[in-house]
Amino acid sequence: KAVVLAMGCRERTREAIAIPGNRPAGIFTAGTAQRFINIEGYIPGREVVVLGSGDIGMIMARRMTLEGARIKAVLEIMPFSTGLIRNKVQCLDDFNIPLKFNHTITRIEGEKRIERVIVAQVDNSLQVIPETEEEISCDTILLSVGLIPENELTGEAGIKLDPVTRGPIVNENRETEIEGIFACGNVLHVHDLADFVTEEGEIVGRAVGEYLKRNIRFRSQSIKIVPGDNIAYVVPQHIDFIVPGRKKIK
Repeated sequence: KAVVLAMGCRERTREAIAIPGNRPAGIFTAGTAQRFINIEGYIPGREVVVLGSGDIGMIMARRMTLEGARIKAVLEIMPFSTGLIRNKVQCLDDFNIPLKFNHTITRIEGEKRIERVIVAQVDNSLQVIPETEEEISCDTILLSVGLIPENELTGEAGIKLDPVTRGPIVNENRETEIEGIFACGNVLHVHDLADFVTEEGEIVGRAVGEYLKRNIRFRSQSIKIVPGDNIAYVVPQHIDFIVPGRKKIK
């Protein structure tokens, strides 16, 4: 038997990034706002601040604009966009939506509904720079501050996780360190494109087929892969030697 972990990922929420201030209505993850518009047929707000320049955040900034909302600003704590360049150009630049690098929200204000946010510049250590705060009036905040692989079940199963990707450690066949348990997609690490998830699913599908036919059941010594300079992480984290008589999975 074999098990394939494919639980995907979830969006970071306000609680995950600890934004101080009141708890009024009007705070949504970008994915939730996308569901409201695309499936429920509701626009979640009219005066919008987007926190984070991830792909879904930039896409939703454009979508909200097309639905009649005004995007007051897209705030990015890093000195660069964390999404694809084409999304920055097509979703922000083409619609004259302001993108502020090295900025974050320091406080949320409002009673029943958001009325304003206080934003400030940050330094190279991502610490708020004193006396740089400014007020932006808005009724909605969209959060695009990253995705987290859904690996609570993985951890409970005793599978070792990579501290950087927050996904399981795997070999070239995407098999975890527990024999017969494989992982693919955003549960393994967050992918930029859905096409990459599809390709990885095909890799795992072939590998599982060979495993069930016992072509890759027995392991030999592994080669550990270590990230080089300016490389955040690598997947897979180790490669198994191909022993004589065992079919290699491409």
